[in-house]
Amino acid sequence: MTELSALAAWCESQTDWILETAEALARLESPSTDKAAVDRCGRELAARLEALGSRVERLHRERAGDHVRAEIGRGDRQVLLLGHFDTVWPIGQLARMPIRREEGRLHGPGLFDMKAGIALGMAAVRALIERGGDPGRRIVMLWTTDEEIGSQTSRAAIEEEARRSDAVLVLEPSLPGGAVKTSRKGCGEFEIVVSGVAAHAGIDPGKGASAIHEIARQIAAVERLQDPARGVSVNVGLISGGSRPNVVAEEARAVVDVRAPRIEDARRIESALAALAPVDPRTRVVVRGGFDRPPLERGPGVARLYERARDIAGRLGRTLEEGGTGGGSDGNFTAALGVPTLDGLGAVGDGAHALHEHVIIKELPWRAALLAALIQLA
Repeated sequence: MTELSALAAWCESQTDWILETAEALARLESPSTDKAAVDRCGRELAARLEALGSRVERLHRERAGDHVRAEIGRGDRQVLLLGHFDTVWPIGQLARMPIRREEGRLHGPGLFDMKAGIALGMAAVRALIERGGDPGRRIVMLWTTDEEIGSQTSRAAIEEEARRSDAVLVLEPSLPGGAVKTSRKGCGEFEIVVSGVAAHAGIDPGKGASAIHEIARQIAAVERLQDPARGVSVNVGLISGGSRPNVVAEEARAVVDVRAPRIEDARRIESALAALAPVDPRTRVVVRGGFDRPPLERGPGVARLYERARDIAGRLGRTLEEGGTGGGSDGNFTAALGVPTLDGLGAVGDGAHALHEHVIIKELPWRAALLAALIQLA
């Protein structure tokens, strides 16, 4: 039996451990905006990481749950395992989506995105420690609490750890069928605020300058920034304005979601939005916001890391495909620093943020083996 096949067999023997770990974390509901709930889940996670022999640190935050950093192994070289344990689901969602194993699937809120991924990361570390004793390098696991709401309190810690690392392995869920993510679009949010001049709509409409009419003109200009051929999407998702039907609107606003696959596209859109000017000179246009996640581009470092993972998967008798997605993750931050980053190494399944969220049980052990081998080679 080869070393890699022995590793795979060991991970297969730990399927129940992986499932139990994922289920335990999922039972502790952890919506991003509920610090007390997220911290309850974090305490359980920290205890389990300590049981692995990790040196665990809670990174305290006032405005979000405390992030959990765990370190195991020693050496000058570091590999970062990255993910989050906050979810989009509110407290009480377990009543609608009870955790259950059914027809080879493990169902439950937050399992696919991404508590099963955390369990896989922990299983991979266990495989290296319990089978070899010394992974030959320092492994840092950083599990954060605000990824689903923009990572404002975790970004600095993520980037700090990434700069110390030879590679970042992101345990976000896979693409459909198990493919990893070698590109992600950058994510931006902008607010366009128009100030107009109020007037009586029936008596003195000419004395007014409608902010609503002007925001409509600005939305038309924003729509022209769409570039599907380059993968650039611009979506006005929220609009509001005015006070009463018989008043010429004094203020209106629109919130715009922008996705861009390349940094030059992101900069071009930012410049275009910043340059928006009123058509009606009696109104004023102000644009706020920007890209909170840069694009994860498939650069040479990302490509090399994927090729190593693909080779390991092949030796495990598996095919590992790659792809891209319009959604962002914390891997966007690390790749933008030039650190080789491979995303989507977590669970295979479906239903992120949806009622049918689940992971495929039989895919878990080999993904843990893949991750363990990749940690050694990254």
